[in-house]
Amino acid sequence: MTPYGRRVRELRAARGVTLAQMAQALGVTPAYLSALEHGKRGQPTFTLIQGAIHVLGIIWDEADELIRLADLSHPRVTVDTAGLEPEATLFANRLAREIEWLGPSDLAALSSILDSAARRRGGA
Repeated sequence: MTPYGRRVRELRAARGVTLAQMAQALGVTPAYLSALEHGKRGQPTFTLIQGAIHVLGIIWDEADELIRLADLSHPRVTVDTAGLEPEATLFANRLAREIEWLGPSDLAALSSILDSAARRRGGA
């Protein structure tokens, strides 16, 4: 499941909206919406995200969060290490090969490192 899919599922459950109801409101099939939530389809389109925001009746911070999560929910990521240190290429390839073996605490530790790097460069 993608971060976007997990959050949409949580919001649907909190509001009592079924997958079938949401799919119908968005003009897609339940199978497509399920595949999107589970990362078997690419990122949702901006139009679909806006539709989900409307169907779920969310505003402001929750809407911004959903847009951010959609941006971070592509199930097939490409990492371009051209021009970076050889260690970056090594790390990217190892991560691609070994990510399935990382547990929640490993992922949290790596996310913390990325958050620190983003703060150093002035990002969010």
